[in-house]
Amino acid sequence: MVMRLATTVLASALLAACAVGPDHVRPSMAVPATFSTMPAPDAAADTVQPFDAAFLDGFGDPQLAHLIHDALRANHDLRIALSRYDRANALLRGARFDALPTITAQGEAADVRSSESQAPGASREGRDGENWSAGISAGWELDLFGRVRRGIEAGRADAGASAADLRAMQVVIAGEVASTYVDLRGTQERLRVARANRDNQQRTLDLVQARLDAGAGTEFDIARARAQFEATASRIPALEAQETMAMHRLAVLGGRLPGALVDELSTVKPLPALPARIDAGTPGDLLRARPDIAAAEARLHAATARIGVATADLFPRFTLGGLIGSQAIDSSLLFERDSETRIVALGIDWSFLDIGRVRARIAAADADAEGELARYRQTVLLALEDTENALVRHERTRVEDAHLERAANNGERAARLARVRYEAGASGLLEVLDAERTQLQAQDAFAEARARSVASAVALYKALAGGWPELAPDRERLAGH
Repeated sequence: MVMRLATTVLASALLAACAVGPDHVRPSMAVPATFSTMPAPDAAADTVQPFDAAFLDGFGDPQLAHLIHDALRANHDLRIALSRYDRANALLRGARFDALPTITAQGEAADVRSSESQAPGASREGRDGENWSAGISAGWELDLFGRVRRGIEAGRADAGASAADLRAMQVVIAGEVASTYVDLRGTQERLRVARANRDNQQRTLDLVQARLDAGAGTEFDIARARAQFEATASRIPALEAQETMAMHRLAVLGGRLPGALVDELSTVKPLPALPARIDAGTPGDLLRARPDIAAAEARLHAATARIGVATADLFPRFTLGGLIGSQAIDSSLLFERDSETRIVALGIDWSFLDIGRVRARIAAADADAEGELARYRQTVLLALEDTENALVRHERTRVEDAHLERAANNGERAARLARVRYEAGASGLLEVLDAERTQLQAQDAFAEARARSVASAVALYKALAGGWPELAPDRERLAGH
């Protein structure tokens, strides 16, 4: 009778099993067709650069490309993200086993002595005996209402979120490498400018000293010229420290000791080439490309599936169990025909009297899903904001760059002419010092603006999550150091 009942229940489970709780549906969210800050096409500009190609090439800088790939292989934050991905996959494998029968084997050998009251009238030796048993048992939850399937669905979504987190960390690490490298090269250019101006002002100081020695100058002129020279020279140590710290940061991002790249990066190189225009695509493209959005959606999916896990507790839980084995009072009789034992059982567990706690768990799961939905929508809005800001920053810094380049060129020309006029006696020292101060300010501002322009392109690539193929985590890329 039990076998017939179990067979009937199993057939019903296979034919009519359903998963309670809501199914995940990707949230609809209105986004604009284009970015509001996309620059108008410029007929004089070069061909539009696809955003997902240039970053892997390091903007044409092989050293930057090498540093990015090296960081993607050995960065320890990526290793942390990979461990979380591995953990999520391990939990998913465990959840999948819940859908299969659990099979165990057990055996026992016992030397038994019964008490006199248990065996009245028996001799002491007659109360001694053995008990031998061996068997295999199996248990299987019949997932009639989808509790197990919803758990597997939630685990699969969690693993997807961890994979997206890993891709997001790749974007963050590569973007930080690129921005730090740009900062390094920009600082080295500012150092070049500061040292060149220091040398120019040293020549001016020497000229003033020579005029004083010839009786044509004053100590006041010497003091003013030396004050400006020392002020310019004082800028150099801070820039040198900034340069070294950027080298340290690049080494640590690549999983190395801070001083590992100082010799390699001390050779001054120009900033990476800046693309003329970057095609940012559409907001729809952004939603498909950003891994943080994919992670937020996967977590919403997992939270939705867990509503089903909690809801399934409103219904009875059926378990099919069985055992086949052998029992005997002597080891030689253990597997004889008459020693066999078997059990087939259908278990029903229904916590209908605990309905208050079940509904509380369902309410908590509903609240979690609502929170994840809000988190998803916020992530989309922040991604759009990030990209819009990166677009407008990139466009405006290029305009600023053009103005400051002209200012630097004119400042250099004015300082050169002021020195010529001073040497010819056509103007005073104050005019030279003022022109040199203006030259330093303009050239330093231009060098800083050039670095900001390239950094704005890096920020745009990072906002668009471009430049990295969506690959499954490759342990070999993170092996090594």
